[in-house]
Amino acid sequence: MQLNYFNRPYFGNGDIEKICKVLGFHGIKKPLICSDPGLSSIGMIDKIKNLVSDDFSSSFYLDTPANPTEQSVKDALKIYKNDGCDGVVGFGGGSSIDLAKAVSLMANHNENIINYSIAEGGYRKITETIPMIAIPTTSGTGSEISDGALLIMDDGRKLIFASPHLRPNAAICDPELTIGLPPVLTAGAGMDALTHCIEAILSPIIDPPAEAVGLDGIEKIIKDEGLVRAYKDGNDKEARWNMMMASTEGAMAFSKGLGAVHSMSHAIGANQQLNLHHGTLNAVILPTVLKFNRNHIENKYSRIATAMGINQSVDLADEIRKLNELIGIPSGLAQMGVTEDMIPKLVKHAITDPSNLTTPRLPNQEEWEKLFLESM
Repeated sequence: MQLNYFNRPYFGNGDIEKICKVLGFHGIKKPLICSDPGLSSIGMIDKIKNLVSDDFSSSFYLDTPANPTEQSVKDALKIYKNDGCDGVVGFGGGSSIDLAKAVSLMANHNENIINYSIAEGGYRKITETIPMIAIPTTSGTGSEISDGALLIMDDGRKLIFASPHLRPNAAICDPELTIGLPPVLTAGAGMDALTHCIEAILSPIIDPPAEAVGLDGIEKIIKDEGLVRAYKDGNDKEARWNMMMASTEGAMAFSKGLGAVHSMSHAIGANQQLNLHHGTLNAVILPTVLKFNRNHIENKYSRIATAMGINQSVDLADEIRKLNELIGIPSGLAQMGVTEDMIPKLVKHAITDPSNLTTPRLPNQEEWEKLFLESM
């Protein structure tokens, strides 16, 4: 099956076996495959090595951090150039895919990487990049079909890079690659996908098709119990299929923007000492922001509740808290190591985040502080 959306991802159990076909179609003969130590340790890198035929000469960067950094991009780019690579593959979670996007950008762009971030006015500076293929092994970020990437810069900021040119040339979405993903990662990634769907729907941008896709993603995650089932049984193939589809749909939906949940999680995610999982942060923060937005979203909460398969009068924030508890998400930011003395710096970062452009209710400084406090 092939989905007609953006980069037309290949989607189906066993589709990883199409990797040579996809590489060849995009003219890649010497791919740099970007992944992480975790996948390497469980033999997933050996799997992809065995699938790539001798017609291709592959190089590897396997040190992608949990939150990709400017330095990690430089390290991977050095391998790309030294080995004469002609394309990039992001194989792993959103971090590996985002890093691969950044390498594909910097392989043929000459300014410092920070100059291409949205914060530095870089959107229009990004032109055609070298070919890049995304192969997700988690179900959460949707980075495989989105046109954005997140990087922690050398100056400590976590910045967004976005351009249609950063959208992978192709994606191979094989739900079987997520079989056996540990419950803690299943939970965090799944809540990332759910947050994408919800925040996209709440965005004031008018885009009914994107909202419909987001509602379908919510239905697969909650009503069809994709997340809970995958969390309880990592080998549940139907649940894994639903979660990967919902993750992809979440990225399709957030073409209309995100909101304050992401502004806050980006701010906390920039702290490399804490090194916290983005999706888990979204899960913890989501109930507080749902409460904050409650009277500013018309009938959207009732539509979300219907997609979840619950009564329209139910408090969505409470429902998300119950779900978080069921799948082992921390009860608050304090449990994740965030302290109140960090809040002023977090507020300063959140205020400047581009996700605020599409939030249904823009907090002022005092409200940002309160949102962080209430999420503790």
